[in-house]
Amino acid sequence: MEAPSPPGFKLDQTFFGFKPEQRVDLHDNLFNLLWHGDGRWDWDMLYNMPIFLRKFYVKRVNKLIEERNAQQEAAIENAKKKRKSNSIPKSPF
Repeated sequence: MEAPSPPGFKLDQTFFGFKPEQRVDLHDNLFNLLWHGDGRWDWDMLYNMPIFLRKFYVKRVNKLIEERNAQQEAAIENAKKKRKSNSIPKSPF
């Protein structure tokens, strides 16, 4: 049985931050920004960055990665088409 607390004093969590299950997402975002940031940021800078700025940079990095992936896929498709069109037809003899 818990000791009664004086009226007006709650010992519940009063921090309005991340829940423990959300910390994985936070650190995943920090890692991705560090990894794809090419040395532009350090961990302390990202961790203490205002949330709206961090979200902006996460969206921006995601957009750049998607564009790069689309360009790579297009280059692969073009290479496949060129390979097919440049193939020498086999002689029936």
